[in-house]
Amino acid sequence: MENINYTPNDILQKEFRQKMRGYDPNDVDSFLDDIIKDYESFSKQVQSLEDENERLRIRVDELNKQVAVGGQSTMTRSNSSQPMSSATNMDILKRLSNLERRVFGSQLDGGNNDSHRL
Repeated sequence: MENINYTPNDILQKEFRQKMRGYDPNDVDSFLDDIIKDYESFSKQVQSLEDENERLRIRVDELNKQVAVGGQSTMTRSNSSQPMSSATNMDILKRLSNLERRVFGSQLDGGNNDSHRL
């Protein structure tokens, strides 16, 4: 909006010099009134679009920050949780193996093993 020469009020206040063979002042005034209405509508629309553009820029910045933080935390979580889940899986497999030995070992030996400790 830097290249705008006139505001709606400038157009409204404009006075033309009268000449003997000039245009009809009523026609000029009527035409300028219509231009003022259009100009005000365009100004409102431009302002609305600028506001929306600013709101969307802020939203994009917020989402970019969330993606950046989310991407870092996902990488950090995946790197740190991988060894932890491996250790957990290994512990579960050991416990399961011990349980199987006790249960199936006692069945194979005729029930004389430590199956009552389960």
